[in-house]
Amino acid sequence: MHDDRDLVEARLKRVLNERIRPAVYPESVPLDVAVWHAPGEPVPVAEGLAATPEPIAVGQAWGAPWGTSWFTVTGTVPGEWAGRTVEALLDLGFERNMPGFQCEGLVYRPDGTPVKGLNPRNQWVRVAAPAAGGEHVELRIEAASNPIIFGPVPFQPTPLGDKETAGDEPQYRIARMDLAVFDKTVWELVMDLEVVGELMLELPVDGARRWELLRAVSRALDAVDLQDVNATAAAARAELAGVLAAPATPSAHRISAVGHAHIDSAWLWPLRETVRKVARTASNMTALLEDEPDFVFAMSQAQQWAWIKEHRPEVWAKVTKAVATGRFVPTGGMWVESDTNMPGSEAMARQFVHGKRFFIDEFGIENDEVWLPDTFGFAAGLPQIIRAAGSRRLLTQKISWSQTNTFPHHTFLWEGIDGSRVFTHFPPVDTYNCSMTGGELAHAVRNFKDKGVARHSLAPTGWGDGGGGTTREMVAKAARTRDLEGSAAVTWEAPAAFFDKAEAEHPNPPVWVGELYLELHRATLTSQARTKQGNRRSEALLREAELWAATAAVRTGAAYPYAGLDRIWKTVLLHQFHDILPGSSIAWVHREAAKTYAAVAAELNAIIDTAQRSLAGDGTGTGTLVFNAAPHARHGVAAGAAAPAVTEPAAEARARAEGGYVLDNGVLRVEIDARGLVVSVYDLAAGRETVAPGRAANLLQLHPDLPNKWDAWDVDAFYRATVTDLTEADEVSLEGSSVQVVRSFGSSRVRQLLTLSGRRLDIETEVDWHETEKFLKLAFPLDVHADRYASESQYGHVFRPTHTNTSWEAAKFEACNHRFVHVEEPGWGVALVNDSTYGHDVTREVGDSGTTTVVRVSLLRAPRFPDPETDQGLHRFRHALVPGAAIGDAVREGYFVNLPERRVPGDTPVAPLVVVDDDAVVVTAVKLADDESGDVIVRFHEARGGRTRATLTPGFPVAEVVATDLLERPIEEPRRHEGPIPVTLRPFQLVTLRMKRA
Repeated sequence: MHDDRDLVEARLKRVLNERIRPAVYPESVPLDVAVWHAPGEPVPVAEGLAATPEPIAVGQAWGAPWGTSWFTVTGTVPGEWAGRTVEALLDLGFERNMPGFQCEGLVYRPDGTPVKGLNPRNQWVRVAAPAAGGEHVELRIEAASNPIIFGPVPFQPTPLGDKETAGDEPQYRIARMDLAVFDKTVWELVMDLEVVGELMLELPVDGARRWELLRAVSRALDAVDLQDVNATAAAARAELAGVLAAPATPSAHRISAVGHAHIDSAWLWPLRETVRKVARTASNMTALLEDEPDFVFAMSQAQQWAWIKEHRPEVWAKVTKAVATGRFVPTGGMWVESDTNMPGSEAMARQFVHGKRFFIDEFGIENDEVWLPDTFGFAAGLPQIIRAAGSRRLLTQKISWSQTNTFPHHTFLWEGIDGSRVFTHFPPVDTYNCSMTGGELAHAVRNFKDKGVARHSLAPTGWGDGGGGTTREMVAKAARTRDLEGSAAVTWEAPAAFFDKAEAEHPNPPVWVGELYLELHRATLTSQARTKQGNRRSEALLREAELWAATAAVRTGAAYPYAGLDRIWKTVLLHQFHDILPGSSIAWVHREAAKTYAAVAAELNAIIDTAQRSLAGDGTGTGTLVFNAAPHARHGVAAGAAAPAVTEPAAEARARAEGGYVLDNGVLRVEIDARGLVVSVYDLAAGRETVAPGRAANLLQLHPDLPNKWDAWDVDAFYRATVTDLTEADEVSLEGSSVQVVRSFGSSRVRQLLTLSGRRLDIETEVDWHETEKFLKLAFPLDVHADRYASESQYGHVFRPTHTNTSWEAAKFEACNHRFVHVEEPGWGVALVNDSTYGHDVTREVGDSGTTTVVRVSLLRAPRFPDPETDQGLHRFRHALVPGAAIGDAVREGYFVNLPERRVPGDTPVAPLVVVDDDAVVVTAVKLADDESGDVIVRFHEARGGRTRATLTPGFPVAEVVATDLLERPIEEPRRHEGPIPVTLRPFQLVTLRMKRA
């Protein structure tokens, strides 16, 4: 029996590949082909259609890297094909069957009507069904010669990732341009045999159903005349009809297939190419919806919908028509599928504000699921943001990529830092590019961890990244497995329908508390430092722009820049996409991002300057005002402006007997040795040393960094095995009351400036970085005994262990923080704050002198793929060590470092629009309402992890106050209010208030 099984499997494979699949197109004739190469960037569709092409032949090369070529294919349907189905087969030279990672095309009719996309798994275009014979055929193809970044050997450096370095060598050769007869009976036989053959391989070896399928396959192959497949395909299908008609058992696992095409908004291609990838895929899916009445397609990322509307109105018309049928479904409710670890609190909220509002405004549709299949882990503050946006469900697949631990659930409640819970599903199919193979369906069944209490899971089905989405073959396989013995039962449906069923059958799912940490791609917290700095700076500038523009509007009647701020927010949100902000895109993407962030900064600074000058007076006097945008009072000013206060005296700087210098401001005494290392930070009030005995802080450490794969994404744990402490100094000198330290290593140079500022030791680090495959850390060994530490996250902080008791803790050897990391013993702690870094690690070391907690911030990496010049050049970072800090101090100092005061000529103090009397309550946004009503929006949260009662005092007459969701919609009845507003907050609770001005 074993030999029979192996022989049938081998026979099936050969006959399918060599005889039956080729017979799907039994007859063909060549098409005439001509081409026009666009001279630069892609041209508008009308221009491409109107261009005059030159003849080109099959086999000829075409397409410089990142070029666009417009092909015209023409021909005539042979008269003898009358009554048959005819398709055009258009192979642009696709390589290695990699949909989405090479050349692509979008087919148009001569009148500009889009037809469908072309890619390796989808090369056909229907011409006639049935043909009359003699029809003239003319098609236009907008073809993109996107180079293959993943070459034959993955993760190798390549110049192809930027148009400026890619050269002009043609990338592809036309492989086929034909008219062909499509034999649907043979195609259906292929589908039958694939489904039966794939299912057969997944069933128990000794099970009766497996042998039943095997015998049916054997009989079907016997019925095929290998010399005349087309004439005998129907007979072969008849041999399979019985086994394909056997119904599934009542207990069969149920899979909700959702048509899907995960399209990275930028990755191994620039943003402008994603615009076209989205148009191609949407064209494919609207065409498939017309052909397949059961099919449902869901598309996320409002930005991608907006691109279609703006750049491809002819495709948009088809999309809006399909949305109206309920089968082309907006999903996700975010502007892009963003990273969720690094975006700041307000940015994460605005992902939902702008995403959900787009779908509401365009279609009147509000979905309540969050769709993030590919994001690299999920911050613990996200559930509260999801709920505050009016959503309540989450789908992701990426956690299945974790290398160390297997997540214990597929359907569960995810609880965030404030106690908010979100119904969450991880598809057990373990891919967001499911193609409906028997192996995938069987894996979903075997893998599903909630057996016995649930039996529904979801399968995102289709090729992504320009691979064209769902194919007709996937739809055919789903139809055959809808009710098939031995298989999971597959049904096409929208995400909401799946979630409804899953919630109904699993009313008491398990609960997972805290972050969903991906045990992979940890280096994305550090790669491409300029992009991360651009994001952080943009977030801070947006806060300032909204605050001061709103203050100016209320105080002076100045116009509020609604449209400008809306546009800038969307730009910043786009760049938080999970391959842009994480630094895992090609050089072109990050080069453009740097220019974009510079333009954003210039525009926001102009908005800030205009608002502040309108508030400060006419500027003709000699006075100066200091504007403080931070949510905490600084020099007596909170979210307003006043004359400069008397500042603390500069620190005393003196030579240290052993070499180096001592800085002392009466609060802290800092010793910097002759190597430029910090050997003591003494808290004079507490009588407490910060630096661990015998250790040195401000220690730059260099590691080799060549991960096993995924260069820009990954740092593997073994990197720690080798470290070089950078202790040699070129110069240690005084610069006023600061200490300057200069070091050289490899091909790089570091200059640091250490300054005392109140309770902080500020460290400004300038690195001229020219290393490759290295990882630069900045270490602070602290004399603190702590088994956990706090990292700032959205609207609060998350605790992580400093130990590695279990594999779960050990796997978190690189983690994310926003503005601070905080370690504490009861009554005394230390904060390390930053202005732009995210990656860090915290470890415990125990010796004769007790426990040392080592905090290390990640400064720079130098991977060579996909950008071979990652992070080369000049970088500036700012960190501050804050001894004696409680959590509240860490929050405050983090804001101070990220929101420097601004000095503006003027004599008119500016009262804040809102004041809160408790520093535990942090105001994250003050702005005017998006509906242009003039109402003031104030968003705040409890930041220390405890309960609090506070008073919020508006600095303007208020007629009415109402609590709202993030989209500024009431969630309770408005109340008339005058004067201070009492608020009571739970730990980390997020509140948005809308205030109507009197």
